[in-house]
This record gives sequence, structure tokens and C-alpha cells, in this order.
Amino acid sequence: MNIKKLVVEFATVFAVALVTTAIVTFLWNIIGHGASTIDWETSFRFAIIFGIILTWAKSREIKEK
Repeated sequence: MNIKKLVVEFATVFAVALVTTAIVTFLWNIIGHGASTIDWETSFRFAIIFGIILTWAKSREIKEK
């Protein structure tokens, strides 16, 4: 897996995880606390973690083939 595909894979996973986590924290805050805020710290943290782990897993899967 070359570096360009690796970066594209990371960016895709990062974006999906960031948007998903932002929506979930927004809904959680509205339903649970009555405040319409997004927890950006948690959203970025999850996006970075999932971006690294899922990109690494995908690159290992491709190497095995």
C-alpha cells in the first residue's frame, strides 16, 4: 500500500468518524442535558484513534494478500 492510498484511507476514516461522533455527541447533549453543543474534543479524539487503527488494520490486511 503506497503512501497516497494510506493517506486517502486515513482521511476517509477520519472524516466519517469525526462526523459520526459529532452527531452522536450533539444528540446526546440535546436528549440528556438539554443543551445543543457538540463535544469537539471527544469527536477529534475518536476520529484520530479510529483513523489510525482502521488504516493500520487495512494496510495489514492488504499486506497479507
